[in-house]
Amino acid sequence: MTDFTRKPTLTGELVVLRPVTEDDYPALAVAMADPDVGRLTGSHGEIGEEKAREWYRTRQDQTDRLDLAIVDKASGEVVGEAVLNEWDPDNQCCNFRILIGPAGQGRGLGTEATQLIVGYGIEELGLHRISLGVYAFNPRAQRAYEKAGFVVEGVLRDALLWDGQWVDEVVMSVLATDWIQSGA
Repeated sequence: MTDFTRKPTLTGELVVLRPVTEDDYPALAVAMADPDVGRLTGSHGEIGEEKAREWYRTRQDQTDRLDLAIVDKASGEVVGEAVLNEWDPDNQCCNFRILIGPAGQGRGLGTEATQLIVGYGIEELGLHRISLGVYAFNPRAQRAYEKAGFVVEGVLRDALLWDGQWVDEVVMSVLATDWIQSGA
């Protein structure tokens, strides 16, 4: 039975995923303010500090999602967040999203964070399917997702308008059967 009320701490070799709190806002605000992060996540607009702090303050109370801060074990700093959301209990599936700021990029932190949260979702929560969307101008993320067991399912054509250009969204998922067979 899926239970998002428990907010675990997951530990890998490179990262620790722990429940996100309002105190993480300053580090996450730096990551979200990075223009490249905004582009890669397709984020239009800005979220005000008060609204963002309220958002992080209430993550512990959510029973239909899991929001975890990504902490770089080498520095002890929060470098991003990993999230299971859009839970569909009838179909035992949810969506995955991740944000890694510049301080955490290029060192495998995102790949490990993805593997940790996907493993938790499938092995502990009993999810059957975890899906995501990645924009076509982010092949680095697509490779990281593939390393974590995600498979391309299709393409949503012209899903994002960015700087006057239409960008496709690649839809990917990992199934529990794939995860278990891979021995991840």
